[in-house]
Amino acid sequence: MTRINLLPWREELKKQRQNQFIAMLVAGALAGAAVWGAGHAYYGDLIDHQRHRNAMLQTEIKKLDAQIVKIKDLESTKRQLISRMNVIQQLQQGRPQVVHLFHELATTLPDGMYLTTFEQKGSNLTIRGVAESNARISSYMERLDGSDWLDDPHLDVIQVKDAGGRRSSEYTLRVKQVTPSAEQEAKS
Repeated sequence: MTRINLLPWREELKKQRQNQFIAMLVAGALAGAAVWGAGHAYYGDLIDHQRHRNAMLQTEIKKLDAQIVKIKDLESTKRQLISRMNVIQQLQQGRPQVVHLFHELATTLPDGMYLTTFEQKGSNLTIRGVAESNARISSYMERLDGSDWLDDPHLDVIQVKDAGGRRSSEYTLRVKQVTPSAEQEAKS
């Protein structure tokens, strides 16, 4: 009986399969390395692109910050100019009020009275003067209350003095200066 030795054939097949396995393993490792390299390059490119965009945004932000500073300076200048314009406008509007104030003080003052001083703080006036009697002071306050340009008179002090056989009353009163509406001004 003849014996056939199958061992070398199997060993050859085993070596062939082992070589195929190593070749596939090397090909898989090369393919994995290629995929990893491509992914690394792709994501590295994305990171570089994002860094470039970030740098561009930073330069634009710096430009906008400089513009914001200029805008704030312009707004500050604008507020200052508006406040100056408002002051000028108030002065322009107040110019005729002084004339009306003096006119009202002169026309409402009854005979037998005269003013010694008056002070104005804002729209409040403090009037000091001398009158022959308290009735004249009362009449003066009624006239002031009836005026379109003066309102709300309040008597602070009356001091009666005898000088050379004549009685006189020194008084201090407060009154507010108002601006009448256009309709009231047109009537007077």
